Amino acid sequence: MKMDRRRFLAGGLALATGAAAASTSLASRICLFTDHLAGFSYVEVAQMLKQLGVAGPDLTVRRGGLVSPDNVTEQLPKAMAAFRDQGLTIPMITTNILSASEAQTRPILSSAAKLGIGYYKLGYYKYKDLSRWKETMDATHRELIRLAALNRELKMRAGIHNHAGDSVGCVIWDAWEALQRVDPAHVGFYFDPAQAHIEGGKTGWNLGFRRATPRLFMVAVKDYVWEKSDGGWRTRWVPLGQGMVPWPAVSELLRSTQFPGPVSLHIEYDPGGSTKAERYDRSLAAADRDLKFLRTQLI
Repeated sequence: MKMDRRRFLAGGLALATGAAAASTSLASRICLFTDHLAGFSYVEVAQMLKQLGVAGPDLTVRRGGLVSPDNVTEQLPKAMAAFRDQGLTIPMITTNILSASEAQTRPILSSAAKLGIGYYKLGYYKYKDLSRWKETMDATHRELIRLAALNRELKMRAGIHNHAGDSVGCVIWDAWEALQRVDPAHVGFYFDPAQAHIEGGKTGWNLGFRRATPRLFMVAVKDYVWEKSDGGWRTRWVPLGQGMVPWPAVSELLRSTQFPGPVSLHIEYDPGGSTKAERYDRSLAAADRDLKFLRTQLI
């Protein structure tokens, strides 16, 4: 692979050290979402993250992810071993879990708990019919009650991601209502400023963050723009600082808010590359660029 890894490592670690000295509590908890790294081995991803100086991966444990739910009990320990060999851990996993009664839920969460992984992202509770929004929220509430009990047993914490669109949590208040009388120590929010800004670009995203704060576990970081095409207006993901997320206001809120879990950096745009080696180098460069921006925001 073409990049000068020693030069890259030296620069990345120097930046990480400087940022961590100024903001240890947040900068030391940055992890990298692995959705765009499908096709690479655990060892290859671990080596990349080591060079980036992050805490570890936000590891996808779902269909198409780095770890398949079908053989999680075998593969998740292997993934952890690869990251530990590089001096890293797995701060959180991203799942499609929606119910404690699903066949794969307990194996995934038990495997994670045994390895000391304390946080996971839930799947999405969909509004199939917006006119029946209350029924969807009530059904979500019942599932969260049962998941909270399982999380309490396993000492896990689940985060609802406020994904823009037709999912519970898209406007924060709906997930807040669904979370009432759900154990706040074991189910909370996985707040995403970009997704919140898509749904509430002027003030709604800010109010949403403040509403989520009492139950905030983790934060997802990305950036986006609106653009018009023949099919109408749509969102497109872009590198951090090149989009519409109001970073000065977001950064101020992040620095002033205490929450226990990781900060997950998402490379949602395509880093490019026509070969595996080229994709690796471009993914590494994209993450390095976004990490430099993110770390300056946490100082």
